Amino acid sequence: MALATRTDRRPSMTRTLWDSSVGKKTIMAVSGLVMLLYLVAHLIGNLKVFFGSGEFNHYAHWLRTMGEPVLHYEWALWIVRVVLVAAVVLHAVSAYQLSRRDIRARPAAYVHKKPRAGYATRTMRWGGIILALFIVWHILDLTTGTAHPGGFQSGKPYQNVIDTFSTWYGNTVYIVAMLALGLHIRHGFWSAAQTLGAGKATRDRVLKTIANVLAVVLTVGFISIPVAVMTGVVS
Repeated sequence: MALATRTDRRPSMTRTLWDSSVGKKTIMAVSGLVMLLYLVAHLIGNLKVFFGSGEFNHYAHWLRTMGEPVLHYEWALWIVRVVLVAAVVLHAVSAYQLSRRDIRARPAAYVHKKPRAGYATRTMRWGGIILALFIVWHILDLTTGTAHPGGFQSGKPYQNVIDTFSTWYGNTVYIVAMLALGLHIRHGFWSAAQTLGAGKATRDRVLKTIANVLAVVLTVGFISIPVAVMTGVVS
């Protein structure tokens, strides 16, 4: 008589982490912090636009040559892009699946309404959708040039920025997205701290202050660029 073979296998640690709500929240927290670090570095680089076309274009060129001669031209930039795309995808998929899981867990509406949540909390999902759409538009505008107004000029990012923010719709899309980003960071940083175990009674005030400062600095910093173009400070 043939012996029965066992086909059941214990799921891997990675699969177990991914399937659990705690694991998804942890992935959201880590991927969110990766994107936050990128945003801080991205803002620092973007503010070079205030120092003129030479400085800004040189910075853009450096992004493509960083890591040389160990890495080939643009390799480091592509590594950053791949890591960032992975973080965005993991963050978005985890958020969506947690949202669906939460809906399935309570299909019936609550008899008594919950206390009103903060504005940032109530708009996290819509803010995420706005930011996802903005990322697509931003890439098509200033990376590939597909949706760029006035004729995209490869190797001249300073002029491309001027072109984009010389249009009413370019300014509107960018400013709305940055306001959504500020709300997302304010709530997201706090949630990430709680998920990763950094939130304690003695640290809550500090963490909330850091979240607020990061949200304000990044929002104001990014919005200052289209405002500077609109007002002629950068031209």
